[in-house]
Amino acid sequence: MITTYAKFPQGWTAHSRASEMRFPAGECHVTTDKVLDGETPLYLYLTGADANDFVTAAMWIDYAHQGGHKVTALIPYLPGARQDRGTPFGAKVYANLINAMAADEIVCFDPHSEIMPALVNNLRVVYSDAVIKKVLRKTLADYAGVICPDEGAHARTEKVAAALGLPVYYAKKHRDFTTGKLSGFECEALPATGKFLVVDDICDGGGTFRGLAAATGLTKDRLDLWVSHGVFSGNAAALNDHFGNIYTTDSHPGAANPAVGATVSPLIHHLLEGRNS
Repeated sequence: MITTYAKFPQGWTAHSRASEMRFPAGECHVTTDKVLDGETPLYLYLTGADANDFVTAAMWIDYAHQGGHKVTALIPYLPGARQDRGTPFGAKVYANLINAMAADEIVCFDPHSEIMPALVNNLRVVYSDAVIKKVLRKTLADYAGVICPDEGAHARTEKVAAALGLPVYYAKKHRDFTTGKLSGFECEALPATGKFLVVDDICDGGGTFRGLAAATGLTKDRLDLWVSHGVFSGNAAALNDHFGNIYTTDSHPGAANPAVGATVSPLIHHLLEGRNS
C-alpha cells in the first residue's frame, strides 16, 4: 500500500496531485494534474510486499524528480529480507527493485538481518529499541524481563532489553529447513513472578511464538509479544491463546488482521525522527 505526503515537519498533508492507475495492458502508472513547487520535500510511505506497489512508487518518484523534488521513501518492511541466503537470492532481487526506484533516501525499520540493508542504496535504518520504549512507556514497569525467541534474535533482543533496562532470558528452537517445521522449543528458567515481553522482528503464522509460549509454561497474563512487522497469516489468531497483549506496527497490511487484534502503532514519525542508524 502506498501513501504520499508533503509539508513535513510543519504538518503532514496527503499529496493528491498524483493518483495511481493501471493501463488496460497491465502496466502501473500515475496520473498528475501539475507538479508541486520543487522546494516542497516529498515522502512516500510504502507498506507490505506487493511488487506492483514498488513499480507504482518508482513512477511516482520519477514524477516528483521531474518536478525538482527530493523524495524520501519510507519502506519499513523490506520485502525479501528473510530470503538472505540460498538460491534464488531473494534479498538481492528485492534490493535491486528498491534501488531502481531511485529515491534520494530509503528508510526501513528493524530489518531481519544486516544482509539486505547492505544491498540497498541510500538506506537509513531505524531500529526497534527506541520505538518499543516509546510505545510501551506506560507499561514498562509491569515487565520483569525480555525473552529472546531464538539465536537469530540475540542482537535485536539484547539491544531492546538494554533500552528498557530489563534482563534477557533466552529460548531456542529447531527448524527443519527442508520442510520448514519447527520443534525442540526450550526456554531457560524464568522468575516465578512478573510479566515478560517476547521480542522479535517478524510474525507470520505465529508458530514460533506459540511454541515458545508453551515452553515457558507461563499463562497469557504473564506473557506479551512485540513483533516489529505483523504479517499475521494462517493461524496467527491462535496467538491470543498464549499472549495477553500483542504489539506491532503498521509496516505491513497484515498487522490489521482483526482476528489477531494486535495493538498497531503507526511508524511514520518514528521513521523520520529516529536518527539512530
